[in-house]
Amino acid sequence: MEDIDEGIVPPKSMEEEEFRPYFPHKIEEEGVLTKFGLKKKLVKVGEGWEAPEQGDEITVNYTATVLGGVQFASSADKGEPLVVAIGKENILKGCKEGIITMRKGEISIFTVPPELTQGIQNLYPDIPLDATLQFEVELLFWFKVVDVCNDGGILKKILYRSEVFERAEKKDEVTVKYEVKLEDGRVVAKSPEDGVEFLVNDGHLCPAIAKAVVTMRKEEKVILRAEPQYAFGNIGRPAQDGLSAVPPNAVVNISLELVSYKLLEYITDDMLVIKKITTPGVGFEKPNSGTTAQIKYIAKLSDGTIFDKKGYDGEDPLEFKVDEEQIIEGLDMAVATMKRGEFAQVIINHEYGFGETETKTKFAVVPARSILYYDVEVVGFTKVTESWDMEAAQKLEYAAKRKEQGNAYFKDGKYKRASLRYDMAAKYVEFDSTFTEEQKKAGNFFKVSCNLNNASCKLKLKEFREAATLCSKVLKLEPSNIKALFRRAQAYMETTDLDLAELDLKKALVIDADNGEVKQQLQRLKNLKSYYDKKDSTLYANMMKKMKV
Repeated sequence: MEDIDEGIVPPKSMEEEEFRPYFPHKIEEEGVLTKFGLKKKLVKVGEGWEAPEQGDEITVNYTATVLGGVQFASSADKGEPLVVAIGKENILKGCKEGIITMRKGEISIFTVPPELTQGIQNLYPDIPLDATLQFEVELLFWFKVVDVCNDGGILKKILYRSEVFERAEKKDEVTVKYEVKLEDGRVVAKSPEDGVEFLVNDGHLCPAIAKAVVTMRKEEKVILRAEPQYAFGNIGRPAQDGLSAVPPNAVVNISLELVSYKLLEYITDDMLVIKKITTPGVGFEKPNSGTTAQIKYIAKLSDGTIFDKKGYDGEDPLEFKVDEEQIIEGLDMAVATMKRGEFAQVIINHEYGFGETETKTKFAVVPARSILYYDVEVVGFTKVTESWDMEAAQKLEYAAKRKEQGNAYFKDGKYKRASLRYDMAAKYVEFDSTFTEEQKKAGNFFKVSCNLNNASCKLKLKEFREAATLCSKVLKLEPSNIKALFRRAQAYMETTDLDLAELDLKKALVIDADNGEVKQQLQRLKNLKSYYDKKDSTLYANMMKKMKV
């Protein structure tokens, strides 16, 4: 929210635009506040610059009188301040546009013309219809009220605002404390004293909790008023744990605190390696392939049994090279996503852990197909020198090393690891402005061979568009490279870009008319085109039949 130059909170809607205040907050004398004639006189200046908004819950002391006449209402008469949502209380009729200019602790007198007070006579019949009213209002404090779903179904009253900026997201895991009450005050559900942990996407207890928690910051405390559709619906909930039952179609009030949350990252596309960040790291750097990293960890089975640990009880942290298969794959992949000083829990399915076999460790036996839980801290790491910090000879040396590693991984069927090595090799020699002519020739060799090999990896991984892009890079350097034409045609056939595939294969035959693989692929292409032509013809015929009907 941004104040206008005069210090008055700007309107939030077209409706409020008609009540735009004309005068600054610090009014010495009574002045007209809106074009409808509401006047304000500042008696006591409030604190800070924040002001409540329409719908917020305010707590005020007030005295209401007929101008030049008698008092007809006062919070003192009831012995307690008035607590109400702005715009929802007829006693302060016509004062809404004035209250949204007030600060905490402020006292102001509002003079309200009869045009803005119509309806108050329903509460106080003795007030003449043409009476001008005066309200002396002291704003004690207020709570921010947010319409979570913008339909009035969940109203969130913020009791305590956190200084933390980040919010939990739907994919994250949160720990919350809550107590759920019916409108008559009966408790129907409550969390354990230390809270309950759940994935936001999975939800917990009722929809209102998951929908509200993604609008909250760590340690924030709120009260939710949830309509039945966001509470327990038209079925309700039976009595549990010695607490009351929830009747059908009941409105509930939920005291909710976001104790903490863990940012979740799915390290693998199949979601079999998950990282829950408990303490974010510092800086922006993360380990790249070949980085020497130092980590501390405690590794557990699902029942809590510790089967391994490093860096504790006086032991040095574990030092290893990232992406060099020196530790289990799931942990290796997770560490590559972590920053210095980051703490996280890494959950590793057996496919990325110890696999199908039983494994004996120093502390325990890990059964076959076990899910592993690693509490990891990245102590530090030394990254591999980036290509832009290398001399030309170093770049060529590293490109050769990475290509060799890629070839070894490819032969073992580890296409993702091979692809990464080929990609890195090509990037080492991508910028060759400082190369000699001889070095440029060597650099082009690595660009061509590594991008071609990487294209083969992408075809194996069914990443066909990436494969086509890599082949196009090769063809910019060597327009008559048959392997690049052949592999790009394979990729185009998989993406059903059949005309493009045909162009590449025919060009390859012009270069080598006796190439049996190209001829075989061209025949496959003809079969594919025939298949799609028949399919399209059948589809068209069916459409015409339906149109005739």
